[in-house]
Amino acid sequence: MADTADDLSTPLGQDTLRRKRRYRLPFTGTQAIAVLLGLFLVTFLGFAVFNDNPLGGEPIARVAIRQATQEKASATTPDASAHAAKSAPKQATAGGQKTVTIIDGSSGTRQSVVIAGDAAEQAGPDEVSGIMAGIDTRLLEKSRHGMIPAIFDGVKPFTAYAADADRAKAARMPIVAIVVAGLGVGAAKTTDAIMKLPAAVTLAFTPYGADPRKLAEQARAQHHEILLQVPMEPFDYPDNDPGPQTLLTTLTPEQNIDRLYWHLSRFQGYAGIANFMGSRFVVSDAVMQPILREAAKRGLGYLDDGAAPRSVAATLAAGQTVPFAKADISIDAVPTAVEIDRALAKLETLAKERGMAVGIASALPISIERIGVWTKALEGRGIMLAPLTTAMLKSKSG
Repeated sequence: MADTADDLSTPLGQDTLRRKRRYRLPFTGTQAIAVLLGLFLVTFLGFAVFNDNPLGGEPIARVAIRQATQEKASATTPDASAHAAKSAPKQATAGGQKTVTIIDGSSGTRQSVVIAGDAAEQAGPDEVSGIMAGIDTRLLEKSRHGMIPAIFDGVKPFTAYAADADRAKAARMPIVAIVVAGLGVGAAKTTDAIMKLPAAVTLAFTPYGADPRKLAEQARAQHHEILLQVPMEPFDYPDNDPGPQTLLTTLTPEQNIDRLYWHLSRFQGYAGIANFMGSRFVVSDAVMQPILREAAKRGLGYLDDGAAPRSVAATLAAGQTVPFAKADISIDAVPTAVEIDRALAKLETLAKERGMAVGIASALPISIERIGVWTKALEGRGIMLAPLTTAMLKSKSG
């Protein structure tokens, strides 16, 4: 065997220690980590660029769907069971429940609200009659979210659901319309407003709450005229978040109309709609015009809460011949008895000066108490308390 270089250089008489060769990786540990990080970044960038999600970044509500357990069949004959199934009114079932948090951007207050699922999603005319008492089923139209208002044979929901009022008397006297808004979230305060305020006070409901239909039905049973408040984007959205399905300036008209239909389907029997927040939304012609056009198409009035001085709602409503009113005074902007009484006095003066005035308030206990006291002596001072639709019609007639 040929001697190696190590054998030749080794002193005589000593064995050569042969070194074992170590296996070497083609790259270092640092290089391996760099490669893995690079692969992660490439994957993340690919997902961000190619994932099509135009609504990314919006608030997400997790929905817990509870499957109702089937009750055991009672011991009745097949004929009796069939007869009972035909005669019993069908109730629209909820598709689930959502718990959402509504954030007030001015105070930072958070309120958790349980929202019932979409009702009457595929309901037919017979099924709709069981949703709320006193609803004309001909004034309803099916949408993918449920039943929404519609005009039938020239009859509009605005006319059908307007509260009774002496229109001839309203034409002769100065009138004041008061809207108490933000109802439906909080059954106790909503019930107080329904039961303690005069029937001529109009009540505006948000689409949220565990059972908005029940409360709206209760209000109508007490002869209150009702409105639906539609959540719209404020300037500080999403820090100030009106709630799920808010109409946004960043959405297409089709997307906002679909969201509007969701709100319209929450309950029935309202004479018109109003903005809920919306300081950014209501000042834009591009996003407001489809909403006012839809209100006209469905025979609804529109109330502007007066919070946005540059609101375009009045001009657009006139162009679409939508019955319209704008709140002149926020009655409980400062929620103390003294300031509420002062705001009501200003409302009274305004009504005498121009024949009509509209005030808006929340359902605070102090607001309900002061409005109740003020309205008792109002007619003795030559002013009529009237529903909002009466004020809208008087304004339209000049």
